[in-house]
Order: sequence, then C-alpha cells, then structure tokens
Amino acid sequence: MSDARLRAQLPHTLKATAFPALGERYQGKVRDTYRQGDRLVLITTDRLSAFDHVLTTIPFKGDLLNQLAHFWFQKTAHVVKNHVLDMPDPCVTVARRAEPFPIEFVVRGYITGSLWRDYEAGRDPYELHLPPGVKKDQAFPAPVLTPSTKEQQGKHDEPVSEAEVLRRKLVSPADWQRAREAALGLFAEGQRQAKARGLILVDTKYEFGLVKGELTVIDELHTPDSSRYWVASEYEARFARGEAQKMLDKENIRQWLIQERGFSGHGAPPPIPDEVRVELAGKYLAAYEQITGTAFDLQVGDVTERLRGNLKKAGLI
Repeated sequence: MSDARLRAQLPHTLKATAFPALGERYQGKVRDTYRQGDRLVLITTDRLSAFDHVLTTIPFKGDLLNQLAHFWFQKTAHVVKNHVLDMPDPCVTVARRAEPFPIEFVVRGYITGSLWRDYEAGRDPYELHLPPGVKKDQAFPAPVLTPSTKEQQGKHDEPVSEAEVLRRKLVSPADWQRAREAALGLFAEGQRQAKARGLILVDTKYEFGLVKGELTVIDELHTPDSSRYWVASEYEARFARGEAQKMLDKENIRQWLIQERGFSGHGAPPPIPDEVRVELAGKYLAAYEQITGTAFDLQVGDVTERLRGNLKKAGLI
C-alpha cells in the first residue's frame, strides 16, 4: 500500500519553491532558505543530492526529513540550543538566523563510506592515524570527528583535520572546542535513542552557528540525509560475514550509483529510474517510522499548493 502511494506522489514532488514574500532566497542542495532580518524560513524540498550533485526528487522526502529533524531537535534540546522557532508545514521550519561556521562537524562511530575508501587507499585527510588491520564497518573505540569545509553547490566539500581547521582559522579555538563538545554530545544522545529503537546511528554531520554569541545547532539533525542508520539486530552477523549492512538512509543511493552506474561524483550524474526513487522513499519512510515510533500519513497531492496554504495560514506570506 505504501509503495503505491509513494509511486502516486512522483508527479507531485517539490522540486523548487518561489515565495518572494518570505524574503531573500538561497537555494541549497535540498533546502530553499528565505531570510528576513533575523528570521529564516527553511523549506525542505524533495530534491535528492549525492556526491555534491542534485540528482532528482524523492516522494515525501521533504516532509519526512523536516519532521524527523524537528523530532530530533526536540529530543536533544537539553544537549545544545537549536535554531527552531516553529513548523507551520510538514516541510517548513521557521528558525533563528545564526552566523554559521564554515565547516561541517562529521562524527563517526564506525569506519565506513568515504572514510573506509580513504583508509583502503592509504589516505588520512583527517590525521586520525588509524592502525593497520581495521575492518570495514568496524566500530571505533570512541566516536571520531572528521570535519569538512562547506562549499557552494556543485563543488566538493573538502575534508580537513582539526589541526588544519585551526591553522586556517576557519573557526576560533574557543568556538571549535565548544562545537566539538556539542557535536560529540549530540551524537552520544542520538546513538542512545536510536539504539532504543533498534537502530545504530553510524555517523552524522552537524552544522553550528552563533545566535547572539550562543552556540546553536542549525540546518538539520539526525536525518537519513545527514546520517547513516543501520539495523542493529543484523549488525554483528553481517559484520562477521563481511556483508554490507542493512541501511535506512541515503547511502542506499550512493551505493546504487557506484555499483550500478559507476558514478561517484565525477562527470554528469546518471538519470535515476522511478523504481529507485520509490525504493529510496521507502527507506526514508521506514527510518522515520522506526525512529519516531509513529506512522507517517502519506497524503498524495500537490505539495506546492499545500505549502502555499499553510504559509498563508501562518501569516508568512
């Protein structure tokens, strides 16, 4: 039943928005952000990006991501302040404007993905100095921080070490330390709550900024776009056999691109078939429902019209 609704939503996905009354518009890979003074209106579209390319749209992705981020912002508010003011529509967050740091704080509990590819190739961009003999998907003794620069759309984010962040003065030493502690604290809380829901929060990225001098987590939080989730009950057996983990996140599309199309970010991205779009939407839906413990209401229809109505109702346009 859910697959039929996901497929039925394909013609209605939210690719872009145009609401000049909301303020100055900035289009990111996934979010359209409107600014008026110290207020931001972030609209999470259904756009799908991977390897720094916008590929296609995924049914209900914006609603699922925004509501899941909202769930996590509420669940972690005791760890660090967040930017959320209101959620007037399933894909909209009204937020405080922060002065963002120019780096992403990527926390990893396991060696997988790009870090595993770096390790296999003998690269150490984060200066982690990992020992020989580490296995793919192996847990670290303690989570590690692997920052990257935040580049404009179409450019690749650059991995950097902690020493390089400080040497290039991307953030001050005091702000780095505050954000570092907050990222590790958020990750610990995310792992704890995910474990209670039968999932492993494998790794994630955080973005921070300052709101009136106070450290604030911004953008998104613990979504399947910014995080890897594995099914906990299958981890040990799959790891012992050297098999790929069961994933409920965007890594599914990255692996499809690499294995089925030989694409890892260079050149023009391939078209994404509808069946792949629907399958990935199903992964996002499963992640949302397992993490929150609630069913997601799959209402097929025009997202733009619903969005416009809710923005009017909230007095934003």
